[in-house]
Amino acid sequence: MDTLLLVKAALMGIVEGLTEFLPISSTGHLILAGSLLHFTSEKAKVFDIAIQTGAIFAVILFYWRRLVDTTAALGDSSRARRFVSNVLIAFLPAVVIGLLAGKAVKAHLFTPTVVATSFIAGAVVILWAERRPKSVVRVFTVDDMSPFDALKVGLLQCLALVPGVSRSGSTIIGGMLVGLSRNAATEFSFFLAIPTLIGAGAYSLFKERHLLSAADAPLFAVGLIFSFLSAWVCVRWLLRYVATHDFVPFAWYRIAFGIAVLVTAHFGWVNWAD
Repeated sequence: MDTLLLVKAALMGIVEGLTEFLPISSTGHLILAGSLLHFTSEKAKVFDIAIQTGAIFAVILFYWRRLVDTTAALGDSSRARRFVSNVLIAFLPAVVIGLLAGKAVKAHLFTPTVVATSFIAGAVVILWAERRPKSVVRVFTVDDMSPFDALKVGLLQCLALVPGVSRSGSTIIGGMLVGLSRNAATEFSFFLAIPTLIGAGAYSLFKERHLLSAADAPLFAVGLIFSFLSAWVCVRWLLRYVATHDFVPFAWYRIAFGIAVLVTAHFGWVNWAD
């Protein structure tokens, strides 16, 4: 396989892993990175979704003990059953809305202009959420969440179908807006990512299997490995970060990046491929 193509796969994997769990939109960054790297074919779109699985393996490894203990306790622990049911409740809206609207979204919204606009709009929401009174927090751990809390977070996750909004941003910031603490919202976002990203990756690979062949295995393997490694670093850092910091810096980053994309596209300084 072409060495340059493998380098592009590695770079895309790094972008995916570093951005998947931050409130800055991994899909948006992959669209922009793909435009710069001329990695924008239909196969590349499948690749972008598939390598999310590499990032989610980092979460699974990080929470391995919690996941094993929860699974083992399902038979006799109401706490474990409530946790699993909450994740499933939050996961279902994305399945339904994704199946109904996913094709239209990919056809019309996967453009740099939409991504840049969503970056800025999402930043405004983050700034607003971080300036709300802390007294609105009523759920301090994921185990304190009710099924209705989970449903609200799941519905908010559907906003991430629009590229540039950010799945992590919609679930973490959305969770904070419905009463979760920053730590609880971040952890629940990680757990919700497991069925969401694995499901999306498996569905995309199955649906677009006619585009793929055995010769593509090295390309996908490189993307998955680099996505996993960079996500592992990011997850560990983010959990330490949210313990003592807010998400305001990410909001300003989104605004700056969004404006940069719009300005460079308007003046033709960068040929963002729609």
